[in-house]
Amino acid sequence: MNDNVELSTPVRTIIADDHPLVLLAIENLMMGYPDMQVVGRAADATELFREVDRIPCDLVFMDLYMPGGLYGDGLEAVRQFKLRYPHVALVVLTMETEAAALRKVIALGVDGLMSKRDRIDLIHVAAVTALARECYLGPAIRLLIADATVAQRLDFVRKMLSRRELEVLTQYASGFGVTEIASRGGRSVKTISAQKWAAMRKLGLHSDPEVFRFAVEYGLISEDCLQNRR
Repeated sequence: MNDNVELSTPVRTIIADDHPLVLLAIENLMMGYPDMQVVGRAADATELFREVDRIPCDLVFMDLYMPGGLYGDGLEAVRQFKLRYPHVALVVLTMETEAAALRKVIALGVDGLMSKRDRIDLIHVAAVTALARECYLGPAIRLLIADATVAQRLDFVRKMLSRRELEVLTQYASGFGVTEIASRGGRSVKTISAQKWAAMRKLGLHSDPEVFRFAVEYGLISEDCLQNRR
């Protein structure tokens, strides 16, 4: 794609998806934008590459998993596309929900990644962002990656702490004092205090503010819970 392409002239777009209804929905959406023009369609990677070779284009919307074709599907098809057409902006569409797989797609240098669960009108936002060579991530994609990151962090904490230490640290970060935690659990204040400090030591925390920040960042409590403490 020419970096000087302006959105005042129609952006030549090719859509690739093995579901005819998806192709139709995207094309109908594009027709509502005078700055977008669908110049080709494909049902697998082979057809997509053939279309890009045949018709000059600026932007491609490509389904991540399209069965069949000489170039396979998934990551390999994306990798081959980026190698063959580095100047064409590529936005990948997918139903994938595995965060690790989504990160691999992003790492291939795509210009956009959207879930098919995202609002369809965001496709135009993705197009404009991709043409500016800024990687667009749809809301559902961002949420999946963020949730996975929190889950990984929480798993780390669970491996570092005993069940009692995790319980005490979570309650303390939630706003309960050591005495109250002891009363709620039927244990001594001395025991609760020792478990709190043991947890802090294992996690490298040295103060209550650090405990509160850590608890939010690692998914022990919500940001709203922290705000309510202030």
